Amino acid sequence: MKLYEYLAKDVFARNGLPVPKGRVARTPEEAEAIAREIGEVAIKSQVLAGARGKAGGIAFAATPVEAREAAARLLGTEIRGFRVEQVLVEEKLKIERELYLGITVDKAAKEPLVIASNQGGMNIEDVPERQIIKRRIDIRLGLYPYVGREVARRLELAGEIARQVADTLTRLYRVFRNYDAELVEINPLVISGERVIAADARLNVDDDALYRHRDLPLVEEGTELEKKIKALGLAYVELEGDIAVMANGAGITMATLDVLQRYGGRPANFLDAGGGAGVEPTAQAIEVLLMKKPKAMLINIFGGITRCDDVARAVVQVKTMRGIPVPLVIRLVGTNEVEGLEILRENGLAA
Repeated sequence: MKLYEYLAKDVFARNGLPVPKGRVARTPEEAEAIAREIGEVAIKSQVLAGARGKAGGIAFAATPVEAREAAARLLGTEIRGFRVEQVLVEEKLKIERELYLGITVDKAAKEPLVIASNQGGMNIEDVPERQIIKRRIDIRLGLYPYVGREVARRLELAGEIARQVADTLTRLYRVFRNYDAELVEINPLVISGERVIAADARLNVDDDALYRHRDLPLVEEGTELEKKIKALGLAYVELEGDIAVMANGAGITMATLDVLQRYGGRPANFLDAGGGAGVEPTAQAIEVLLMKKPKAMLINIFGGITRCDDVARAVVQVKTMRGIPVPLVIRLVGTNEVEGLEILRENGLAA
C-alpha cells in the first residue's frame, strides 16, 4: 500500500525525521489559512504518482491569496490519471543541494538495500550508475550508525550536514523496519543552510503486513480506470503509450510489452486477463481499453485456464455492440484455439 506524501511525512515526523512545516488542505480557503501561518509555501497535489512537478501538479505561492488561487487551480484536476482531491501546503524551502536517500528490498539477496545519491530531485532510475551508492544491510544486525556515516562520506559530505544525513538514514531504516515497508524514500533530501529536510517522502507498506499497522489509514491505489478494471477481477496498470494490450498471465503480458517496446511500440497499459475470466468480464475489459482511444489493440492469448473461444466471443461481442474502430491484432494459442479462430473467421476478424 502506497501512502500519500502527507501521510508518509506524518510517519516520518513521528519518527524524528526532518520534514517541512505544513498541512493538507481540501479547499482553496484551507490552503489560504495554512499559508497565513507559514508564509511562502509550496502547494503540492496529493496523488499516488511520481513526477508531479513535470505534470503541473506543484505550484508556489508568496502570499495567502496566491496560495488560495493555486489550490483552486490544482484541486479537481487530473494528474497521470489521478484526480487531485487534496493538496499539501508546506513551507517553501531554500534549496542549496539535493540528495537522494532510499531503502528497499533486494529480492535476490533477500536483504534491505540502502540506495543513496548526490543527484536528488530526479528519478533514481535516471541517475547514472556511477553516481549511485548501494549498501546491503544484514537484517539480523540492522543499520548501525557507522553505516550512515559511511554513506555520508561517500556522498562527499562533511561536518554537521554529514552528521544529520547519517542520522536521517538511521531513522529512515527504523521506519522501514517498523512499518514492514517495501520502500521508504526521500527524494529530494534537501540541504538548506545548516539543515537537511525531507522535501518529499514515500512510504510503501507491504500489503500482507497491514494487519499489524491499524494506525495507518487504508489508501486505495489506482486510477479510476484501474479500479474499474480491477472490479472485473483483472489486473490492470495504466501506461503512457498508445497501443492497448491484453494478454493472459503476468509473464506473457510483460513479455508482450517488452516486445512492443523493442520494436518501437508504446504500450498504453498492462492488462492480465488470466485466471479463466469469462466472456462478459473480458468484453467489458476490452470496452474499457477502447475508452482510452488507443491507436491500435493487441490481444495475445496463450490459452490454459483462459479459453481461446471465450476470448474470441468477447471480441465479437464488443465488435457487434459498439464496434472496434482501431486496428486489431489477435493471437490465440492453446485451449480451444481451433474453436476460437473459427469464431473470429465467421465474424470477419481473422485473415
